[in-house]
Amino acid sequence: MGMSFGHMALLLVIVLVIFGAGKLPRVMGDIAKGLKAFKDGMKDGEDGDKIAKLPDDKNHAA
Repeated sequence: MGMSFGHMALLLVIVLVIFGAGKLPRVMGDIAKGLKAFKDGMKDGEDGDKIAKLPDDKNHAA
């Protein structure tokens, strides 16, 4: 069950009433920055997992 145009319009009106038209761009910018930071954190976490899985030279006997 997806969101129809009417649902999205109602949601937009509610957001405008809560935040006001003047604050909305700032709120959306803050949300975008938060999402970007979250994605960067997830990407860094994946890189850290790869590094942690690399074999350690100290543990291998030559």
